Amino acid sequence: MRKMAKIAKSKYTVDDVPVKNIMNGVIVLDNNQKVTGVKIMPRNIFILDQQTQNAIIANLKTVYNMIDYEFWIIVADKPVDINSYLSQLQVLYTNTGDPVRRKMINEDIEKANMFMNNNVVDTEYFILFKEKDQELINKRIRNLITNLQAAGLTAFQTSNDDLRMVLDNFLNGGQTTEFGVTMV
Repeated sequence: MRKMAKIAKSKYTVDDVPVKNIMNGVIVLDNNQKVTGVKIMPRNIFILDQQTQNAIIANLKTVYNMIDYEFWIIVADKPVDINSYLSQLQVLYTNTGDPVRRKMINEDIEKANMFMNNNVVDTEYFILFKEKDQELINKRIRNLITNLQAAGLTAFQTSNDDLRMVLDNFLNGGQTTEFGVTMV
């Protein structure tokens, strides 16, 4: 009887994640499968009339039913970063002498600080899929973007930052990680 080799279990979660690389809007897995897709820009359809809402929903159902491969609908929260906007307001406040304008700018600064203190997030939407063949990946992305536009939605291919954010949401509870090179 042969003894089985003992496999060392890593204490790091990252060692169990089969991600080799993220580049060109694609997650490359250890088995060379690629995960990519489209990011769908949010649209508040509830401010539209009922007929337009129904049309968008019906068109979206059609888009989903046209997809003939495995896919994932991902909804991910991303912290809102308004630091640059807040800095611009503070410069504007400093450079404005009119007391009425200063009061209005100060109110905007207070509102921005409230957003910062209450962990306000943007919700982002993705359709992701897994595939090895780059030509098929390109075709699927083009079809998704075209079909979503026909449904009244705007979509783009995922970026590296989008995919990192999705991974951070699932692996780190939404906390951003900074990956870097460590020289030993």
